[in-house]
Amino acid sequence: MTYPSHDTVVTYPTGDTDSDGTVLHVEDLPDGRRVVILNRTAAHPVDTTWPDQGSDRSVLSTLDAETPVVESVVGATDGTTLFVGTDIPVKKGAPGWAFVAAHVVDGGAALVEGAAVHVTVDADYRHALSAGHTACHLASLALNRVLAPSWKKAAAADALGAPNFDALAIETSTIVENGSEDVYRIGKSLRRKGFAADALSDLPTIEESINATLEEWVSTNAPARIDTDGAGLTDRRYWVCRLPESEVRIPCGGTHLSSLAEVSSVRVALGIQETDGAVILTMVTTSR
Repeated sequence: MTYPSHDTVVTYPTGDTDSDGTVLHVEDLPDGRRVVILNRTAAHPVDTTWPDQGSDRSVLSTLDAETPVVESVVGATDGTTLFVGTDIPVKKGAPGWAFVAAHVVDGGAALVEGAAVHVTVDADYRHALSAGHTACHLASLALNRVLAPSWKKAAAADALGAPNFDALAIETSTIVENGSEDVYRIGKSLRRKGFAADALSDLPTIEESINATLEEWVSTNAPARIDTDGAGLTDRRYWVCRLPESEVRIPCGGTHLSSLAEVSSVRVALGIQETDGAVILTMVTTSR
C-alpha cells in the first residue's frame, strides 16, 4: 500500500472549481466507504481542528465513471498509516507527515491508484460558502471596531488595529451559504483581560453601528484575494482586502469572494443570553 509523501496540492485558494489529478492512494473505511487521495485537487476539505467552513460538494470523474464525493476532509499520513479528521494525532506541519485532502466516497470502483481523475466542484455552492466566509470576516472586523471603546486594558489587535474581541472571545464559528453564525463567550477570563462587563448592555445600538460599518465597506466594491505561501494543503494562506481604513490581511484556509462587488449587502443580527456566570453573544451574519 502506497501512501503520499507530500501534502496535496490545492487549487481552491485561487478560485478553481475543477482540477485534474492522479489517484495516489485508496483506502477502505470501517463503515464501508472509501478514502481517495489525489496529488492535486480543487475541492476544499473540512479541517476538523477548526471546522468553520465545511466541505465542498464535488464529483470525481474517470473515463469510465463519475463518483460523487460524500465529504472531503483533511487527513494525514506518516508513510505507514492514514489518519482522517479527528483521528489525526499530530499538528499540521509535523516533520515526516504529509497532510492530504481525503475525498470520502461510496463505491468508486474506477478510482484506483494511478488513475487520472477530474474533480468538479459545485460552483454555486462554493460561491455561497465563499460569500458567507467573506461576510464573516467583515462582520468580525466591524464587531471589533464597534466594541473597541469597551476595553479597559490593551488587548491583541486585529488586522485594522482594534482590540480583537473576535479572536479573544470566539467559541464557535460556522460558515453557511451566504452567511455565518459566530458564538462568543464573555466570562471571567475575558473580563480579566480588560473587557468591560457592561459593554453589551445596549445591543440594538451595537448592532446598528456594526451594520452601518458593513454598509460603508461593502459600498466600496473593494477587490479581495487569497495570498499563499505555497500550493500545499498546509501552506499558510491569507484573506486580503483593501477596506477604507487600510488593507487587511487575515490568516484563513477557507474560500472567499474575489470582490465585495459580488454582494449587495452584509448585515448582522445580535443575540445575548446568560449562562453559568458568563454572557453568550451570538452574531448571525447574512450576505445578499
